[in-house]
Parts: sequence; C-alpha cells; structure tokens
Amino acid sequence: MFLRRFYDDGLAQASWMIGCQKTGDAIVIDANRDVQQYLDAAAAEKLRITQVTETHIHADFVSGARELARATAATLLLSAEGGPDWQYAFAAADGARLLHDSDVITVGNIRIAVLHTPGHTPEHLSFLVTDTAAASEPIGIITGDFVFVGDVGRPDLLEKAAKVANTMEAGAHQLFHSLERFRALPDFIQVWPGHGAGSACGKALGAIPTSTVGYEKRFNWGVATTDEATFVRMVLEGQPEPPLYFAEMKRINRDGPAVLGGFPTPALGDIDQLTGALASGTVVIDTRPAAVFGAGHIPGTLNIPLNKSFSTWAGWLVRYDVDIALIADDAGAVAGAVRELGMIGLDRVTTWYPSGVVTAWHDAGRRLGTIETLDPTALAPQLAADAVTLIDVRNQSEWAAGHLPTARHIPLGHLAERLAEIPRDRPIAVQCQSGARSAIAASHLQRLGLPAVYNLLGGFQRWAAEGYEVVR
Repeated sequence: MFLRRFYDDGLAQASWMIGCQKTGDAIVIDANRDVQQYLDAAAAEKLRITQVTETHIHADFVSGARELARATAATLLLSAEGGPDWQYAFAAADGARLLHDSDVITVGNIRIAVLHTPGHTPEHLSFLVTDTAAASEPIGIITGDFVFVGDVGRPDLLEKAAKVANTMEAGAHQLFHSLERFRALPDFIQVWPGHGAGSACGKALGAIPTSTVGYEKRFNWGVATTDEATFVRMVLEGQPEPPLYFAEMKRINRDGPAVLGGFPTPALGDIDQLTGALASGTVVIDTRPAAVFGAGHIPGTLNIPLNKSFSTWAGWLVRYDVDIALIADDAGAVAGAVRELGMIGLDRVTTWYPSGVVTAWHDAGRRLGTIETLDPTALAPQLAADAVTLIDVRNQSEWAAGHLPTARHIPLGHLAERLAEIPRDRPIAVQCQSGARSAIAASHLQRLGLPAVYNLLGGFQRWAAEGYEVVR
C-alpha cells in the first residue's frame, strides 16, 4: 500500500493519496484545487488515479475532486448521506457513484469501508482503510473534518457561516453519536485528519499531522467526553468566527466547482490600465509586506501581504462578484497569489502590475498614500485625551481575554459592514494582537474612505508587555 499526505499551509488542509502498488490503482481523498500535485505524484509512483472522493461538502476551500476526476477519467465518488438538502447537485451530470454508510471502495488490494460520521456536516463520511495484502484489520481512518489531532469538527458552521438556521445544536448531538462509533474502533488504528493547526474548522487543532484512535481517546477532549449534554455545551462554546467566504465555498462545492484546467495567468498591465481599474471598481491587492506598503502605496489599493494568511484575508475582504488585480514583485509572486485566490474560488484575477508601478505613480506626480504607525508610548496619551478612536480588530476570544481601555471592538472581517459605527470626528487607530492584521485593517479602512488611519506597532502584545493598562 502507498500512502501520501498533501498539506497546504495556507488552508491548513490535508488531502490523501492511497495506492495499490501491485495493481497500480490509486484514489485521492479531499483533493484541493491544485490538482497538478496529485497528477505529478501519481506519475512519479507509477500509479493511475482511478477514483476520487471526499469526506464532505467543504466550507473552507474549493474542492478539486471534480477537476481531478475529469483530468484522469477517474470515477467520482460522493456522499449520498445527510438527506435531500445535502446532496451534490452535479453528481448525476458527472456520473458520480453515490456512497452510503457501510459501502466498500476497492482500490486494487486496498479495501476502504465507508462510515457515515455526521455532525460537522450532515453528509460527512470517514474512510476506514485496510491493506488486505498485508493485514485483515484496518491500518487507518481518513477522518476529514470529523476528528482532528486533539480536537473534533465544529458543528456550528452551517448555522454561522451558511446561515442554515437551527442546525448547530442538532449537529452537536449527531457529532457526539458519531464519536461513539470512533471510540469503538481499535486503539492501534491510525488517524489521518483533513486539517491541522490554523484551520477555522475547529477551535484547538493540533499541529501533529497524524495520530491514533487510542491516543485521541486519551487526550482529545471531544473524544474523551462521554456525557452528551456536557459534550454539546463544550463543542459549541468558544468556536472562532467563521470567515465570510465559507458560505460561498459551501455553495460552490455543492453546485459544482468550475473546472479550470490549471490556474490562469493574468495579463501584465501598465500605469494607465491601473488608473482605469481603480476607477472601475476593480479590487487592486498590493501583496507587498505591510511596512513597505505603509511607507508608500497607490491610494485605493488593499494591502494583503503574500504570506500563509493571504487567502484567508482575501476571502474575508474581497467580494466574489468583482474583478481583481495584483501588485507584486515578480511573475512568481503573481502565480503564487493567483493560486491562493483560486483555492477559495476568487478566480477573477485579470491583471497584475510589478511593484515598480508604485514608483512610476509617484514619478508621474501622483500622490502616494502612507500608513503612519504609533508605538504604545505615543498612543497612550492620545487615548487618555480622547484624541483618537481606537478600533480593536481581533476576534472575540482575544478581545474577551483582555483589551485596551476605550477600544471599540470590530473584527477585521466585519469592518466594511460596520463602517458607520466608526466616528469621523478624530483620527482612527487600529490594533490587533501583534500588528499584522491591523496593518491590513488600516489599508482596508483607507480604501473605504477613512484617510487618517494609524497602526499600533506590536499591537496588544506590546501594549501589555510595556505595562500599560489592560481591561480584562
């Protein structure tokens, strides 16, 4: 048996390839949209991808299952569980085989038993894997968003992200009963989850890539909690705010993601095209580091640095019905940004501009924007004199753990919809935990029409470390 884990740092997402080295057949589970990586791996191992499946309708990235199945002429296997409201709309058109609890998938000498494990979503499946050439018992279980290392899937996303009312408590009870099935498995079975630390699909995911059923029984709070009422209360409390784009991902993955045939290459633009793009409402994302952007940028552009959080904040801040342009250092950075945007379905990237366009803009006599910074020493007297409005853009759990006096709490992803709550009679300062998110927030507020925006250097961490007052 061949097993390979593919992990995407930006999505904190794992997909899996399982192959039979005797017959050369392979299956890919929970493919993301970068399907070339699976094609390359299969070719390197002399395997044929004959089947493609996934654990559930994903909310945090665009599924690559449909595209990979078409690229390889593989059979697409999709869950038929969860009731009529949770079916894949494109399953019949794509000739998909529908999976039910207790079905068996055969990949050469590999036997994969299908388990219906609802809770995170009603249609969720897990896959119990046995290498029949070497053993009569399973070696591992692909758990998707059901069981993670140290945590369990959250049952509140349908209600909070997709706005499906009255589903999260019912989902929590379903998840508890699915965990009863998990606890009945032998301790030696390996656990191969769909996400790692940093994913918004749980609240306390571990960074270790794999585990065992026995270890999770002992040390995973969700698996170890055997009182149903206690579990329901605990699994629903303290969950992080789901990104706004999760609802769009659910719709795309249910209805059928577009088949790209590879990520597109946007055209190279010039300063005149950039002027027109800004005037037409195109979202121009400047991918340079925050300090570089703050020192000088083209007014109206949005700063989202190209790091592992790039796709998350693009999903929060960019609508799906607008064109997108990029400012980046080189073509390699553009390709990386296009890939990250495409992974969450932001496909309308039309043009890119080299970083030198900022200098050209200035040389043409046009004004550059800046974002000034304040350290705690400079901010403290302004807060005391009520001379500045401070916006804390962190999430709810961070705010509850401690915040600056007089701060107003508006999480970064909700600034646009709550813009009317921000007074215009004094300068605005923004603050997060360390200064990274607030730098994005400052550029976002400038783009929304608030010119005088300052960023607190070092954020809450530096403020507290230097001994200034914290409200708890």
